[in-house]
Amino acid sequence: MKRLYLCTMMLAAFISASAQTKQLFDNGWKFTHEGKTVSVDLPHDWAISYASDPTAEATNGTDGGWYPGGKGEYRKMFATPKGEIVKLHFEGVYQKAEVFINGQKAGQHAYGYTPFTVDVTPYLYKDKRLNEVLVKVDNSELPNCRWYTGSGIYRHVWLETMPALHIAENGVVVTTPEVSADKAVVKVETTIINESDSERNAVVAIGAGQMMVSVPAHQQKMVSTSFIINHPHLWSPDDPFRYEVKAELKEAGNVIHKQTVSYGVRWFTYDAENGFVLNGKPLLLNGACVHHDDGVLGAMAFDAAEIRKVRQMKDAGFNLIRTSHNPTTRAFLDACDSIGMLVIGEAFDGWRSAKKPYDYSTLIDSCYREDIRAMVERDRNHPSIICWSIGNEVIERKDIRVVHTAKMLKQAVLDYDATRPVTEALCAWDRDWEIYDPHFDVLDIGGYNYMIFKHASDHKRNPKRVMWQTESYPRDAFRNWKVVSDYPYVIGDMVWTGLDYLGESGIGRNYYDGETPGESWREGGVPEWHGAYCGDVDITGWRKPISHYREMLWKDSKDLYMAVKEPDGYRGKINTTSWSVWPTWESWNWQGWEGKPVEVEVYTKAPEVILYLNDKQIGKKSVDISTEFKAVFSVPYEAGTLRAEAGGKSVTLSTAGEPAKLRLTADKPAVTADGQDLAYITVEVVDAQGRVCPDAAIPCEAAVQGQGRLMSFATADLQDREPKTSPRVTTWKGRALLVVRSSQKKGKVTVSVKGSLPTANLIINSK
Repeated sequence: MKRLYLCTMMLAAFISASAQTKQLFDNGWKFTHEGKTVSVDLPHDWAISYASDPTAEATNGTDGGWYPGGKGEYRKMFATPKGEIVKLHFEGVYQKAEVFINGQKAGQHAYGYTPFTVDVTPYLYKDKRLNEVLVKVDNSELPNCRWYTGSGIYRHVWLETMPALHIAENGVVVTTPEVSADKAVVKVETTIINESDSERNAVVAIGAGQMMVSVPAHQQKMVSTSFIINHPHLWSPDDPFRYEVKAELKEAGNVIHKQTVSYGVRWFTYDAENGFVLNGKPLLLNGACVHHDDGVLGAMAFDAAEIRKVRQMKDAGFNLIRTSHNPTTRAFLDACDSIGMLVIGEAFDGWRSAKKPYDYSTLIDSCYREDIRAMVERDRNHPSIICWSIGNEVIERKDIRVVHTAKMLKQAVLDYDATRPVTEALCAWDRDWEIYDPHFDVLDIGGYNYMIFKHASDHKRNPKRVMWQTESYPRDAFRNWKVVSDYPYVIGDMVWTGLDYLGESGIGRNYYDGETPGESWREGGVPEWHGAYCGDVDITGWRKPISHYREMLWKDSKDLYMAVKEPDGYRGKINTTSWSVWPTWESWNWQGWEGKPVEVEVYTKAPEVILYLNDKQIGKKSVDISTEFKAVFSVPYEAGTLRAEAGGKSVTLSTAGEPAKLRLTADKPAVTADGQDLAYITVEVVDAQGRVCPDAAIPCEAAVQGQGRLMSFATADLQDREPKTSPRVTTWKGRALLVVRSSQKKGKVTVSVKGSLPTANLIINSK
């Protein structure tokens, strides 16, 4: 049995002590691309402002959603701040960034998904002249990825100042070598860096404890202390409680640097006999793979968007997210910590054998250690992270040297964090599977992409192997839930994917006869599509019926949900693809299909379902594991109201009338006037009774006035060519999503949407 203890921290967004500051550096940049210069505030993704265009010469192709790459430059003027050391911290730039200060190169970073810090101190003016920072971004070598990457400084930038003697970046590490319900031993390791020319003596204070430290010039020292929490409040997805600790660096009695961290206390075990056990309780892992983009915003990683993404997955019933296939943002992990979501932090997609001509295979030998360190050092203190992943479906699987690479990457992880297991997602495209055994032996938990049907023979061959399915087809929801439920050595399943995403165009699609057949990897791709429709939740945040079904399977509840399968031939002959499920909708609008059969699906763990149409009983069906907790009725279509009853609950679907108006619903009544907050406004086409018109395609135009600006107006239609940043959209399935970014001033934000229906208005406060 492997028992792991972890206690974790989260850096405060703003830290101040002496000459120490950390402030957001996102506003007031000049961006130059293709000969044009505009003012931008970060996060910024220049690609998403373009229309997806398969006819353009320079795009990332079907994998990148037919969006452009290219080169861009970001410039900003700033005064030299007070402080002995000045650094710029970039949370993520896609990609191949070079940083210049006052014309001198200060640093560079290649991988687009890991953070990096540049010491700009030597290049700053010492007088009153303003400094210029120039960031060159090169995303012109295409294709370099298998999904939409975005282009530019798409994550936050921070300006940091500190004394020459300071706590290292990510220099406070909190672990718990012992945890029980009665007691937790908390260990805090603090690394101090001396960037001055002489030896320095200081005191590190953590709580009531103080430790003397002497650090030679241009060296670093680590000090350690421990304390006990009696009867600790344990962190879990159901109860994401966190503690706080403050590390202070004192010199001559004065606090010169500090970091305040929040942390969670929890422990888990995993083995083939007992499965995954968190804080002493067995837990089945219902996971979702999630790409880095934020849907209609492209790659722009606003904190509000990252938090919303985690919340969507939590609300959909997931308790685990795999960050496929790259490190995520700090804001995303902070949200997982606070909301309660387990995470597999993944480093890379592929290794040395290229999947795309300019992918990570061109960087691995020179960058792998830097990138693993950047990911693990930043993220190792998050209680949400339970595992590191070093790769995904590597092409060189039949080359014995792949085992050496796996060992090399695992060791790089362990060099920075030995408290968590290491996994990797393995897959086969032929019958050769057992060849993976030496590769699996490197891993603590074996990741199976679409291959969990091999579990029984693999378990017989190696009874100690712990497995989880790191990717699975959405349509196999019941089968995969049952495998995890029945076999403790299979500890979880992760569907591909939790959310629809940009790129890998056409994965998860259904298509009608006469349309381009196939999926994203067909020769020439699927030019009609710019994204993947395999998510349980679409890019506007609407939960598809498969999402409700999956949640019901994994939860011990009597939830009730009803949806309708689109009749084959209603819009055309339906063809499914590998990652698709049959098109199923919350709709009882099938005009022209009167008298013909329509399949109605009801999902529940209640023992019996009764279905009514216009208050007449249509049928009664028993539901249990043998029916996969579904009751399926064939109903001759007739306009009106469907009602399903089960377990004392009822749900209805009613035929909507003609579109009468637009309804705007914001996800929050107010935004924070910090220039970073977002409001998500759902736009619905409704009839006179307020019912969503599920087939309404209404051209609309949005306007945002006051203390906010339009960031996106889009639908979940992944065939729509209108740029996501455009104020115009045609509703799809009766819906659209409008995103507003706050300004830095308090006041009102007025949103109006007009079209052929009466103009709809909404006011949001900015405060």
